[in-house]
Amino acid sequence: MSHSSGTVRTQLRTRSVPALERGLAILEVIAKSRYGLTLSEVVRQVKAPKSTVHCLLLTFERQGYLQKSGRTGRLVCGTKLVRMARSVHEGAILRERAAPLLRDLMQRTGRTVHMAVLEPDQATLIAKVTRHAMPRVATWIGKRLDLHCTALGKCLIAWQPAQAWKSMIQWQGLLRHNENTIVSVSRLERELERVRELGYAVDDEEEELGMRCVGVPVFDSKGRVTLAVSVSGTVNGMDMALWPALADSAKHTASALSRLLEPFEDAYSPEEFDTTGSPFPAPLASSVRVL
Repeated sequence: MSHSSGTVRTQLRTRSVPALERGLAILEVIAKSRYGLTLSEVVRQVKAPKSTVHCLLLTFERQGYLQKSGRTGRLVCGTKLVRMARSVHEGAILRERAAPLLRDLMQRTGRTVHMAVLEPDQATLIAKVTRHAMPRVATWIGKRLDLHCTALGKCLIAWQPAQAWKSMIQWQGLLRHNENTIVSVSRLERELERVRELGYAVDDEEEELGMRCVGVPVFDSKGRVTLAVSVSGTVNGMDMALWPALADSAKHTASALSRLLEPFEDAYSPEEFDTTGSPFPAPLASSVRVL
């Protein structure tokens, strides 16, 4: 038996979650409907008990994935679902257009290149460019990054209002990865001020011992930081004296990315924060590898 066929059989033996399958089926039938559906129509199409469907619809409504049309009262896709779909679609186009720029940065610096987007309490990698000959960097598309101890994370929050980034940090906390990790808000505040002064951020073995990273922000046309780009490598290959030159190379790429970003600013713009300081969910970042 081949490894692939064994993997398929293992996946088939793993049980799915019936309630989740039913919920996804509900979203699909409503998304396909032209004018929305009533509760009875949803029940008939998904062939499920009315009470179960009602609970699922109520949950989707409360979470913003569905909403009732003010004119017809029928259930239609909510703003969150529409925003997610648009984000995934536009994100795929953005990554495709960004790929040559990221590859060029990788070739110019000889380091692994990452691109990340800001989410409510962490950063998410949405692109990675590397070569087999380069030192291995333990990252992958979709990896969640702490904001306080990564170059990408620091770039993404340094230009946010203080209330906003402090709310993000409060959600996740300042997790200590090793003795180099920043674990106090006051020290992080000073670090972010330094990032703004220099125009770039550094992860000096703060997340993973033996690894360093230099990151820069990507500004949109309104001056907001929506993405960040970084170059990563081992301590030996990322000597402190090289940081300014690596940052300049990354800034060149970030400037080009800024020009590409304009059509996608709505999908990648930072989310607003409510009066309690809790961030609303940011657009979902699609895990599409750029290699």
